[in-house]
Amino acid sequence: MTISTRSEEDARLREAMSLLAATLESTADGILVVSGDGRISSVNNQFLSMWGVPRALVDTGDDEAVMGFVLGQLSDPQAFLAKVTALYADPEAESHDVLSFRDGRTFERYSRPQKVGDRVAGRVWSFRDVSQARRDQERITQAMADLAAQAGQLRSLAFNDPLTGLSNRQLFNDQLAHALAGPCGTAVDVLLLDLDDFKEVNDIHGHHAGDQMLIEVGRRLRACVRPSDVVARLGGDEFVVLMVGSLDADAAAARIVESLKEPLWVDGSMLRPSLSLGLASISADAYDASELLRRADIAMYAAKAAGKNRYLRFQPEMMTALLERADLEAGLRAAVERGEITVHYQPIVASRLGRVVKVEALARWERNGVLVPPQQFIPAAERSGLVVEIGTEVLLRGCTELQPWLAADPARSLAVNVSGVQLQQGNVPELLLSTAAACGVDPRQLVVEVTESVFFDDDCQVHRQLVELRGAGVRVALDDFGTGYSSLGRLQDLPVDTLKIDKSFVQMIRTGTEHLPILNCMISMAHGLGLTVTAEGVETLQQARYLVERGCDSLQGYMLSTPQPAANLPAALALAEAAAAALRGDTAARSSPLL
Repeated sequence: MTISTRSEEDARLREAMSLLAATLESTADGILVVSGDGRISSVNNQFLSMWGVPRALVDTGDDEAVMGFVLGQLSDPQAFLAKVTALYADPEAESHDVLSFRDGRTFERYSRPQKVGDRVAGRVWSFRDVSQARRDQERITQAMADLAAQAGQLRSLAFNDPLTGLSNRQLFNDQLAHALAGPCGTAVDVLLLDLDDFKEVNDIHGHHAGDQMLIEVGRRLRACVRPSDVVARLGGDEFVVLMVGSLDADAAAARIVESLKEPLWVDGSMLRPSLSLGLASISADAYDASELLRRADIAMYAAKAAGKNRYLRFQPEMMTALLERADLEAGLRAAVERGEITVHYQPIVASRLGRVVKVEALARWERNGVLVPPQQFIPAAERSGLVVEIGTEVLLRGCTELQPWLAADPARSLAVNVSGVQLQQGNVPELLLSTAAACGVDPRQLVVEVTESVFFDDDCQVHRQLVELRGAGVRVALDDFGTGYSSLGRLQDLPVDTLKIDKSFVQMIRTGTEHLPILNCMISMAHGLGLTVTAEGVETLQQARYLVERGCDSLQGYMLSTPQPAANLPAALALAEAAAAALRGDTAARSSPLL
C-alpha cells in the first residue's frame, strides 16, 4: 500500500469518525458504546448529562466502574445487572426495557450489537429520558379513569334514584316499553303506590326522617318481589313495581302492604309507614304503557278512598267512579263561580230551656233541580280547595241573614263549620271577626265547629287560631265526636267548649232502654271537663228522651227540624220549639210519681 493510498484511507476514517461523533452529539438519546472486550469505546455528552457520570470516569474506559456509579440511582439495580449480564452472554441479542430511578425519572433502554461487516465488535447502549412522557401518560390514564368513573356516575344518576338506589322514572319507562314489546301473552303487571300521609312525616319529624322512611320503604319493596322485577321511585313518595311473567301479582301486592305494617325507628321516633297501592295488568284493552299506568293510578286512588293502607286491582267501575268524581268537582267549581251555593239552617234546642238557642248554618248545592248530599260535595270541596270559598260564603250569608234573629236575644248563637283546609290558611280569626263586625253580629254569638281530625297533627297554627277565637268570645265545638282520632282523656287539652256527639252513637238508641256505657261516659266526662254536650242526628222521641234523661244539654236532628232555607226558618224554629215542648211534657210525665 502506497503512502498516498494510506493517507486517503486515514482521511476517510477521520471523516467517518467525525460524522459519527456529530451524529452521536446531535441525538437527544444518551449513547454508550462498549467494545467486545468490555471497554468503553465511546459516549456522547447526553449520556454523561443523563446519568451524571464524570467525564474522567468514562475516559478510563472501565465499563464496570461506570456501571457501579449508576447502579445506586436505580430503583431495581439487580434487574439492571441481570439484563446486562444476559446481553453480554448473547452478543447477537437485542433488547428494549424501561428503567425506573429512585428520584422518579424513567429511561427507556435500547441495546443492540455493534457490527463490523458480519462480525460483532461490541454493543451499543441507547438511553432515552421518557420521564415527562410517562408522567403525561399517567395523567392521561388517570384522566381517562376519572372520566370513566364520572360517566358511570352520570349513567347511575340518569337511571337510578340517588336517595334509594332504586331505578328512576326513565329506567322504569324503558323497562316497561321493553316488556310490552315482548312476546304476546307474557304477563305484565304494574303496581303503583304512594305513602299515606307522608307529608305529615316531613312536617312533624323533619325531612331527614322522611328520607329515612323512603329508603326503608324502597328496601322493603325490593325484598317483596323477585330479583328480576323492576322497583322504581318515580319521585316524592311515589313508587312503582314492574313484574313481567309473574304468576301471582296480587300475592306480591299483598306482601308489599303487609311489609309496611312493621314500624321503623328514626332518631328515637317510631314511624308507621302506610301505603295505598293500585294494581293493573296488561289486557286486550290495556296494552300500552300510558293506559297501564293510568289504570294503576286509578286503582291506587280507589285504595286511598277505600281507607288507605291496602291494595286494589283495577276494575272498570273505578273508571266510572273517577269520571263521576271529576264531573262532580267540575260542577262544584262552576257552582261556586256562579254563586249557586246556598245556606240552610237547622235549629238546635236547649234541653233544659225547651227552646231554640242556636242555629247551625249548612252549605247546600242544588244541581239540576236536585240537592247534592253534603257527604258527596263537601269532600270534593276539600280535595279541590273550594271549601275555603264555600266556608267564607256560608259565614257571610249566615251572619247577614240571621243578624236580626241574633240581635233579638244575646243568648242566641250561630254555628258555622270550619274545615281543616280553611284552618291551614291561617286567617280564620281575621276572616270570622271582620265578617261579624261588618254584619253587626256579636262574636260571642258565634260558634265555630271543627272535626276531630284538625287536632290529629298537633298543629300549632290550628291551636293558635282556635285560642285566638275563644279569646274574642267565639265558642268552639268539636263536631262528630267519636269518629276520629280524639279520646276523652285528650279533651282537656283541646281549646273547645262544646262536644257534639256523632249521630252514629245516637242511632244506637232504639227503644230507650238500652245500656250504652260509651255514650253515657261521653256525656259525663264532657260535663266533668266543663263542656256542654250536643247530640246530633236525633230522629225519634226515644232517642231524645234517653239523651235528656242523661243530661245532654242540646239536641239537633230531624225530629226537631230538617235544615231549611232562611225564608222557612221562622216556621222551622216554631216546629222545633213545639217538638221540644212536647218532649219536656213527655219527660216530666214519665218522671211524675203519679205515673
